[in-house]
Amino acid sequence: MRALLYIITLVSLVGLASCSTPKDPKFLSYDGPEVTQIYVAKERRKMYLISDTTVVASYDIDLGFSPEGHKEQSGDGRTPEGLYRIDRRNPNSTYHLSIGISYPNRADVAKAKAAGVKPGGDIFIHGESNTPGDGRDWTAGCIAVTDAEMEQIYAMVTDGTPIYITP
Repeated sequence: MRALLYIITLVSLVGLASCSTPKDPKFLSYDGPEVTQIYVAKERRKMYLISDTTVVASYDIDLGFSPEGHKEQSGDGRTPEGLYRIDRRNPNSTYHLSIGISYPNRADVAKAKAAGVKPGGDIFIHGESNTPGDGRDWTAGCIAVTDAEMEQIYAMVTDGTPIYITP
């Protein structure tokens, strides 16, 4: 009888363990080709995820509220231009999900210092704002996509991935 109770208890515990809380639906899995680089064409408002030489995904994007030109200082509303890397992830972003861009780099810091200004920072690729825009560029210098697209990007892109942002 004692052995039977032990078996029933064990089976019950195993059954409870398999009923774990489901994963957060915003965290998708990805098993496609490795994204080896990101290319952003600011003028075209497009972002491309690339594996070697093949575009595996492309997205329409919104930019900083002052989109022309390279970011020069904190608060200028510009999206940086040049070669950077994805350097962090924020699963609790105000903008759904976000991945960080390594702005400012050494050259950005030196240029800002020479001009007597702060270069700014906290530049991300992120999802939508809680207050939808009116179709115009609206970020403080980031690259914005829809929340559903950000879920895909968050799953596909790893830290260290180079990102090249062109005018």
